Amino acid sequence: MPTNAAGLLLFRHRPGLQVLLVHMGGPFWAKKDEGAWSIPKGEIADGEDPLSAARREFEEETGARPPGECLPFDPVRQASGKVVHAWAVEGDFDPAALRSNTFSMEWPPRSGRRQEFPEVDLADWFSIENARRKIVKGQIPLLDQ
Repeated sequence: MPTNAAGLLLFRHRPGLQVLLVHMGGPFWAKKDEGAWSIPKGEIADGEDPLSAARREFEEETGARPPGECLPFDPVRQASGKVVHAWAVEGDFDPAALRSNTFSMEWPPRSGRRQEFPEVDLADWFSIENARRKIVKGQIPLLDQ
């Protein structure tokens, strides 16, 4: 059964359309840029409303409460099989204010040591054209919508 995730694509007009993307944290993504950015998103808990999950995940990954009315996108399926339910919401966010939650993993592999890493380590605004290069391939259809 595929994993279901939910997220928000924050957008603003400055002077053209810009979208907020976050860079995935942890050692696997540390030296990657193109294809290593995402909308703030995460897994939907059992019985959780997908929009509520999207709002929760946005706050957990950015440290900011998501603003306003959300406009639904059609869900997209990533290469991993994960189905992403997403909404667009207009607003602003200062990338310097990023405060992400963390996760723990054994690192380096087979070392027996656990380390904490931020779920996302950067946030930035991109034009749609630049976002297409930065975002993971499976989320490009969200930019098209």
